Amino acid sequence: MAKKHSPKFLAIVKAARSMIPECEAGHLRTMLEDGNPLLVLDVRERHEFEAGHLVGSVHIGKGVLERDIEKHEVADDSRIVLYCGGGFRSAIAAQSLKEMGYSNAISLWGGWRGIQAEGLPIE
Repeated sequence: MAKKHSPKFLAIVKAARSMIPECEAGHLRTMLEDGNPLLVLDVRERHEFEAGHLVGSVHIGKGVLERDIEKHEVADDSRIVLYCGGGFRSAIAAQSLKEMGYSNAISLWGGWRGIQAEGLPIE
């Protein structure tokens, strides 16, 4: 079930979504299977990640993403897909990575709910 978000938060999300690429879970499946390097970042809170996540995804919470992304030695042009619960937080996070110079950060619209609906492997 989608959450009801505040107008100011929605405005920030709308602005971020207009500036970053997005994909849906079906396209994520294609990227996972195409053999090209892909980093999938779960930017949800730790308790959300621990309750279930995409197999192979790396957890870096949105609150510490900018601080911790470089600990993972990610190249500026790496293909990165970020997801959260529905695609709101991940859009803001992808915009932040773009501002840091990560040119291929993509937000997963539909997020965790989309991953589950698509039947992608979860644990």
